[in-house]
Amino acid sequence: MDRAVPYPPPAAGEGACGAGRRGGDLSGPRAPLSRPASRATLPRKGGRVLASVIALLILLPALALWRFVATLPPLDLTQANLRSTVILDRESHLLRPFATADGRWRLPVTAAEVDPRMLAMLKAYEDWRFADHHGIDPAATLRAAWQWLRHGRIVSGGSTLSMQVARLVEPRPERSLSAKLRQMVRAVQLERRLGKDGVLDLYLALAPYGGPVEGLRAASFAYFGREPARLSFAESALLVGLPQAPEARRPDRFPARARQARDRVLDIAAARGVITPAEAKAAKAEPVPDQRKPFPMLAAHAAEAAMAADPVARVQRLSLDGRLQASLERLTAERAAAMGPGISAAILAIDNRTGAVIAQVGSAGYLDASRSGAIDMTGAIRSPGSALKPFIYALAFENGIAHPETLLDDRPVRFAGSYAPENFDLSYQGTVTARRALQLSLNVPAVDLLEAVGAARFIARLRGAGARIDLPRDTAPGLPVALGGLGITLTDLARLFSGLARGGSVPDLIRRLDGPAAPAPPETRVTEPVAAWYVADTLRGAPPPENALPNRIAFKTGTSYGYRDALAVGFDRRVTIAVWVGRPDGNAVPGLVGRVVAAPILFDAFSQFGGEPDSVPMPRDALVTTTAGLPPPLRHIRRDVPKTLSAALGSALKIAYPPDGARIDLGLAEPGPPPSLALKALGGVPPLTWMVNSLPVAESPRRQSEWAPDGAGFARISVMDASGASDSVVVRLE
Repeated sequence: MDRAVPYPPPAAGEGACGAGRRGGDLSGPRAPLSRPASRATLPRKGGRVLASVIALLILLPALALWRFVATLPPLDLTQANLRSTVILDRESHLLRPFATADGRWRLPVTAAEVDPRMLAMLKAYEDWRFADHHGIDPAATLRAAWQWLRHGRIVSGGSTLSMQVARLVEPRPERSLSAKLRQMVRAVQLERRLGKDGVLDLYLALAPYGGPVEGLRAASFAYFGREPARLSFAESALLVGLPQAPEARRPDRFPARARQARDRVLDIAAARGVITPAEAKAAKAEPVPDQRKPFPMLAAHAAEAAMAADPVARVQRLSLDGRLQASLERLTAERAAAMGPGISAAILAIDNRTGAVIAQVGSAGYLDASRSGAIDMTGAIRSPGSALKPFIYALAFENGIAHPETLLDDRPVRFAGSYAPENFDLSYQGTVTARRALQLSLNVPAVDLLEAVGAARFIARLRGAGARIDLPRDTAPGLPVALGGLGITLTDLARLFSGLARGGSVPDLIRRLDGPAAPAPPETRVTEPVAAWYVADTLRGAPPPENALPNRIAFKTGTSYGYRDALAVGFDRRVTIAVWVGRPDGNAVPGLVGRVVAAPILFDAFSQFGGEPDSVPMPRDALVTTTAGLPPPLRHIRRDVPKTLSAALGSALKIAYPPDGARIDLGLAEPGPPPSLALKALGGVPPLTWMVNSLPVAESPRRQSEWAPDGAGFARISVMDASGASDSVVVRLE
């Protein structure tokens, strides 16, 4: 039998009726007691409610943020990527930058081109956790929000470098919550698109530094005058602190504020361990620059020409050597200043191996209006004076009319009835070799040779080599062209002389090293290799200017009529340098003589180029001998037999075989001794002297001979008769 379980006694304070009973009747069945609620039920329900509230609190802002992001236009970096055009030298060193269309200096730069210590200082000051966040630093954002709530104003912005870039990419004047939110969104987008390195590069390119100066590279040039690849701690700290308040901290206007900002950056960098306290103390002792420096302006004329030729490319690399360019610009300015007001000078240097222009000084000072410095005198048409005489001699050597040891007469004479040239010093040397006549720049022998080769033929040869030749009022070429009666640019003059250093092959000038490679132009020649070496060897022995060593370089000077232009052009195997001195307006300058004013600059320019001069190598076929060792027709230019004798006899000298331009198959590729080539001439006064590539190969009293070639290729065949008349052809032997 089960044991009865008594009811528990009523609790204290309960009536006899018991808890939950309205009457005192205890009869009848007892009402069941209500079961107390489970302890886990209410927390479970409350947790679900709390989770719902939290989810709603998260969802609503996320939805609002999503809607906010959806209203933003796509991220546009077009304007942010706009940079100044920069002109670089062959080693990618800055020659000259140009401002953007709206007048800002924003030079291209990447983090790889900046001093790593400066970058470490920047991150320590602006965004210590830059490498760890994704555009937004939560800790910095919460700190800024707490300070804002606590103080009722913005104490610190909490901006990361990425957010600062976002503000620079999309500048907005207002400082509001929506603007800050926009920056945060853009910061995340920037990091996703560009990555950390790209964001840092964009900051370095866009950060403001006061006035029109934007970007670290432009600021480094503006305040320190050099690239940001190597900066002191003081310089780095200044460039880190300026973008926070670029106008209020400009060193050129508020140096005291700039110093305070710099020192604060140094303190933070020391606290972060980027630099030591001792380094920070030493950096604080350095002065702050109190004025802006001008941007580089090397090779101003070449830079402007490149900019005009390609206004789209923002980075252009020229063939110029920045070191040589700077030294020659200083040399030009110093010498022009010493010669007096209004006088300018120009220099052009060509690498003979490649044809690259390695220096181009267009004037004695680009900004010097008193010397018309904005005019590029390397491209101006001027009279060369006697500077083109070497090419008259080269044409005579090439055609067998003369040899460096041929005797020429330097005596008073009239040409064409009325033209009577005189030497510069009004004296005459009598009988001299062609070598000596060219070294002394005697006028009468040069005109004599020009009459022999023909003035029209001489001008045609220069133009065929690519030189622009201007004749007075488009007149026919005459004998005065031997002494400067024509116009030519310093650039073309330098090209022609470079051709002498290259065995007669005139280079096509290279001015840019970037861009698509241009097809190789056809070879243009000003003379043949042997003739080119004859001239180079002769000019190497020309008397140098005072205080200069002899036999160093081959050079020639020129002085135009009326002392308007003084020129000097020199070369060795490595380089050709041309110098012009005068007034850009063309006015006469008494005493302006090429040998006196231009030649010393030329020799100093070669010393700036450096290294020992390297003479042009002698070709295998060059004839090195004395006057007595020459064939009789080459020993002197004869005046006792008129050069028109052949015509007077009714039979002008002409090569009948081989014809000019012919391709002759002699079977030179076959084994065995080479066959001979028949040589035939018509007219002329015997004996005839036959020459191949400026070397005598046969002398015959008859008008026919033969020659055994030593190999295939092009050959210039010339013939000269007893009167000095000549003819020549060029053939290809196979």
